[in-house]
Amino acid sequence: MPRVIGIDPGTVSIDVCGIEDGRVFLDRSVPTAEALAAPDTLLALLDAASPLDLVTGPSGYGLPLVAASDATETDRRLACLAAPGERGGIDGLRSLMRLLARAAAPVVFTPGVIHLASVPAHRKVNRIDMGTADKVCATALAIREFADRHRCRVDEASLVLLELGGAFTAAVAVENGRIVDGLGGTSGPLGVRASGALDGEVAFLAGTVSKALLFHGGAGTIAGTPDAPAETMATPTTGPGRLAWHAYVESAVKAAFVVSVASPHAREVVLSGRLAQVAGVRDEFARHLARLNGGATTHVLTGFAAVSKQAAQGAALLADGLAGGASADLVDSLGIRDASGTVLDHLYVISRETAKRRLGIL
Repeated sequence: MPRVIGIDPGTVSIDVCGIEDGRVFLDRSVPTAEALAAPDTLLALLDAASPLDLVTGPSGYGLPLVAASDATETDRRLACLAAPGERGGIDGLRSLMRLLARAAAPVVFTPGVIHLASVPAHRKVNRIDMGTADKVCATALAIREFADRHRCRVDEASLVLLELGGAFTAAVAVENGRIVDGLGGTSGPLGVRASGALDGEVAFLAGTVSKALLFHGGAGTIAGTPDAPAETMATPTTGPGRLAWHAYVESAVKAAFVVSVASPHAREVVLSGRLAQVAGVRDEFARHLARLNGGATTHVLTGFAAVSKQAAQGAALLADGLAGGASADLVDSLGIRDASGTVLDHLYVISRETAKRRLGIL
């Protein structure tokens, strides 16, 4: 059976999960700032786990299944969507992707939602962030757990994934085992740190929308505690804190209802991410989501590892499937090998050439 590793480059932590024949052999979580300050640590982890059949690497907004050794500087810019000199966002991710090209193990970058052929073109119009590559990975884990829970094939799974991350909130719709729509962290609901989709007039008044701005203005800012741990959001004790919590919950619930239009058979909402693990959060969301699609149940994504985040576990499942392991059916259902294009292919409000210039792509 394949021996593989999945990596999730989160805003708060970078997580690594290794599996072989259904057994977890590597389960680590490292603060993102620490991992990016000493990126050789990640290479050392991979080397220590060798031999490896495949590694799914940190892919940002995603690439259509390209080997790290074959990825160009243009590929990395498209995956990170950072202009030259831009220090906001997950600073150093592009350097980390470049470093992984030197890994002894084969490393691949995986697609985001917008790269998937299962998402109709009309839903991609003027969209980029429909769900980053790690959201696809978390969805893969949610589909696997759905199939196990209902004792059905993965291509019979219909659900909505609601990712309640430490910085961003996102929603992904799955119909019959395939991702069909998504609202990413910068185009969807309010996050703990991030504002989510910006009102166009707010963007105009901001003058310039930097990468750093996309990571600002979320529930923590509303509560007046932007640097507080995400987990404290669920137990507000002040007026601004309660305002932030109500805005956060309702924004996420609205996102789940919006993407459910694309998945009319979804009867489950699966909560993933840092906030989903907080006591009471599931019940709060279940109460609001009960009306979705005529009555949906709410589950918390549990996963199979003790430390690494669910997206890293899902990334490991994709690596296993791509390497011919037991999760091959999951990879086939999601159409990971059929992913294509770039994140800029569906822009009309600005031209692709304008977007490329902004990213320093000539």
